[in-house]
Amino acid sequence: MAKLLQAPPKFLPSEWHIANKNQYHRAEAERSRSERLVAESQRLVDEIEKTTRKSQSDVNKKLEQRLEEVRFWKKELGDKLEQLVYVTEDLLTYQTRLEKALESLKEPLHITQTCLEYREKRVGIDLVHDEVEQELIKEAETIRGVMALLTRSLEETTEQIRLNRSAKYNLEKDLKDKFVALTIDDICFSLNNNSPNIRYSENVVRVEPNSVSLEDWLDFSNTNVEKADKQRNNSLMLKALVDRVLSQTANDLRRQCHVVDTAFENGLKETKDARDKLAVHLSKVMEEIASQEKNVTVLEKAILDQEGPAKVAHTRLETRTCRPNVELCRDVPQYRLIKEVHEITHNVARLKETLAQAQVELKGLNRRQLALQEEIQVKENTIYIDEVLCMNMRKSVLLREGDEHGQWAGGLRPDAIC
Repeated sequence: MAKLLQAPPKFLPSEWHIANKNQYHRAEAERSRSERLVAESQRLVDEIEKTTRKSQSDVNKKLEQRLEEVRFWKKELGDKLEQLVYVTEDLLTYQTRLEKALESLKEPLHITQTCLEYREKRVGIDLVHDEVEQELIKEAETIRGVMALLTRSLEETTEQIRLNRSAKYNLEKDLKDKFVALTIDDICFSLNNNSPNIRYSENVVRVEPNSVSLEDWLDFSNTNVEKADKQRNNSLMLKALVDRVLSQTANDLRRQCHVVDTAFENGLKETKDARDKLAVHLSKVMEEIASQEKNVTVLEKAILDQEGPAKVAHTRLETRTCRPNVELCRDVPQYRLIKEVHEITHNVARLKETLAQAQVELKGLNRRQLALQEEIQVKENTIYIDEVLCMNMRKSVLLREGDEHGQWAGGLRPDAIC
C-alpha cells in the first residue's frame, strides 16, 4: 500500500530541456515532411491534370482524325455504291433488250422454217435445191447462231448483275457499319467532363475477341471498293460487248434477209420467165393441134373422096366383064381401069398412112399440150408458194434496227423488210 502511494519520479532540468527540444525537432520534421508532401502533391496534381488534359486532347484529336477517316471511306463507299447502282440499272436495261431481242427472233425463225416447209410443197422438176432454199437454210442457221450468241450474252449479263448485287450488298453493309461507327465516334468525340451521361464501366480496358486491326479494317473497305470497281469495269466492258453483239447480229440478220429476198426475187423472175415461155410454146402447140386436126379432117375427107372414083372404077371393071365372046377384050380402057384401081388403092393407102402419121402427131401434140399445161401449173404453184405464201409472210415480220436510244433491241419496225 505504501508502494502504491509512492510519488512519481522527477526529471532533471536538463532532461526537461532535452525533452522539449526533441519535441520541437520532431514537430519541425513532421511539418517539413508535410510541407514537402503538400508541395509534391500539388505538383503531382498539376502534372496529372496537365497529362490528363493532354491525353484527353490527344484522344479528341485521334477521334477527330478517325471521324475524318471514316467519313472519307464512307464517302468513297457511297460513291462506289452510286456508280455500281447506276451501272447495274444499265445492265438491267441491257438484260431487257437482250430478252426482247431473243423473243423477237422467234417469229422470223418460225417464218423461215415455214417458208422451207412451204417450198417442200413444190412439185415435179421445181422441187429443186435452188439458191432460195440454200439462202433460207443459211438464214435459219444465222438466226439460230444469233439466238445462241444472244443467249450467252444474256447469261453473262445476268451473272454480272448477280455479281454487282453481291458487291452492292457488301458496300451497303460496310456503309451501314461505317454509319454506326461514325455515329458512335461522333458521340464519343462530343463527350466532355461535364457531360451528363458519363459513367464508370467495369472491365472497360479490354480487347474484344471479334475486333480487328487497323490494317485489317483498311483492307476490308479497300477490298470492297476494289471489288466494286472491278465489277463496275466488267459491267462497262460487258455493256460495250452487248452493244457490239446487238449491232453486229442485227447487221448480219438484215444482210442475210436481203440476200434471201434477192434470191426470192431472182427465183420468181426466172420461174415467171419459164412459165411465160412455156405459155408461148403451149400457144404454138395448140395452134399446131388445130392445124393438125384440120389436116386430119382434110385427109379423112380425101380418103372418103376416093371412095366414089374407086367404086366407079370397080363398077366399070365389073360391068365390062359382062361383054360377050370376043368383045371381052383386054383393051386399052380395060388396062387403064385396072391401072386406075391400082392408083386409087395406092393413093388411099398413102392417104391412110399420112392420116395415121397425122393422128400420131396429133396425139403427140395433145400429150405435149397436157405436159405444158401441167408444167405451167407446176410453175404457177411455185410462184404461188414463193410470191404469195413466202414473200408476203416475210414482209409481215420486220427487224427493228434500234430503240429510242439508237440501239437495236429486237422487235418490229415498219420500214425494214425481213
